[in-house]
Amino acid sequence: MNTIFPPTSRYALTPTATWTRADGTPVLYLTRRFVPAPENYATLQWHRVLQNERLDTIAAQYLGDPEQFWRLCDANRALRPQELTGTIGRALRITLPEGIPGVPHA
Repeated sequence: MNTIFPPTSRYALTPTATWTRADGTPVLYLTRRFVPAPENYATLQWHRVLQNERLDTIAAQYLGDPEQFWRLCDANRALRPQELTGTIGRALRITLPEGIPGVPHA
């Protein structure tokens, strides 16, 4: 079975599995999504967090879609989005999507 997630979702490529209840009813579920290693991302630039800045607005600014905040989390090895904007002046990596190589020394 396929999942119904848009291609921009963090779960779009996550495989599904089926568990069968004791009564024989199948239950479809997502398998665990492993967060990719930050080394799998090519850095485009850096962003310094400003006071009262939100991760969704940063994602909208650099990635063109506020719902892509999860890409910033993955690239900066953050499990909780608020970790990335909690410290004013923190440097955030803005990257290409996982697996897309950048141009060295561009």
